[in-house]
Amino acid sequence: MSEIIEDADSESKVRAVKTAYDLQRLKLEKLFKQPDKPVFIPDRPKERKMPKPPEFIRNTWGSSAGAGSGDFHVYRGVRRREYARQKFLDEKEAKTTKDDEYQRKLVENANAAEERTAKKRAKRLKKKKSKQKKKSQHVESESESEHSDDETEAACSDAKKICEETNEELQAQKDTHTNLEKTPVEIKPS
Repeated sequence: MSEIIEDADSESKVRAVKTAYDLQRLKLEKLFKQPDKPVFIPDRPKERKMPKPPEFIRNTWGSSAGAGSGDFHVYRGVRRREYARQKFLDEKEAKTTKDDEYQRKLVENANAAEERTAKKRAKRLKKKKSKQKKKSQHVESESESEHSDDETEAACSDAKKICEETNEELQAQKDTHTNLEKTPVEIKPS
């Protein structure tokens, strides 16, 4: 991994590549030095295709008696191709299973996230409603206190009127009382 790369522009600079990060950084710098040059981006590797099914061999041979010396190599090639085909089918099935499992897991995670989101949303709305309810109760209590202030003022004004009337009555009684004192009272002997 430790390569030494020399730049053509600066011969005095010698950069030692110690990590993959340094190597990637140097490659990118090299690309950015010539921005008009097209960059080769490789295509994805193609998936392997499944081999053809084996030809049916009517004469089965192997190490059985009567087989010629060249037949074993033919048998071995057929066997190798069949094992490779079975391995390919097994790998394809495993890949399909993993893909299905991954998709199922994605759906489960999305559902779980949606449930959590819905639960938190409900909690937020409940909190918001309770906050609005408290605020409306507070406003009502303030308006009630304003009404009670109005009622208190009305009650005070009524009380003042009553007090004034009472004071007038008392004053009238006092006046009549003083008038009575001024007038001589005749005492009749009985």
